[in-house]
Amino acid sequence: MLDALIVGLLWLIGLELIGVPLAPMWALLGGILQIIPTFGSMIALIGPVLAVAFSGHDEWRLGLVLGLYGLIAILEGLVIGPYVLHRTTKVPWWAAFFGPIVLGFIIPFWGVLLAPPLLAIIFAFKRPSPPKPQ
Repeated sequence: MLDALIVGLLWLIGLELIGVPLAPMWALLGGILQIIPTFGSMIALIGPVLAVAFSGHDEWRLGLVLGLYGLIAILEGLVIGPYVLHRTTKVPWWAAFFGPIVLGFIIPFWGVLLAPPLLAIIFAFKRPSPPKPQ
């Protein structure tokens, strides 16, 4: 949920700066769709692109919306996602950052999707157990 909230706020700030019609609604939808792995952010892009295209704005603004999507995708994949994974599951930042990259090379597409839950499981078993009372 924290990931979706951060991404929704980024969408809101960016879309408001660009001047996209109905920006708060598209930002809310972008945050909600962030819950869907991989494809949610792509689906969230459709609304702002259509809003800019049908509002009669120039191609420059459409390019800004696409650039905003790229920036949010990069920030989410390289900064926000690893931060949230570390904060919620205590997976080290380096593992949260490099895990999807390495598994993405080993198992294209599926490796990126499976890396966060696998890392959470691995590091959950790796944690020392609490001391037993005597």
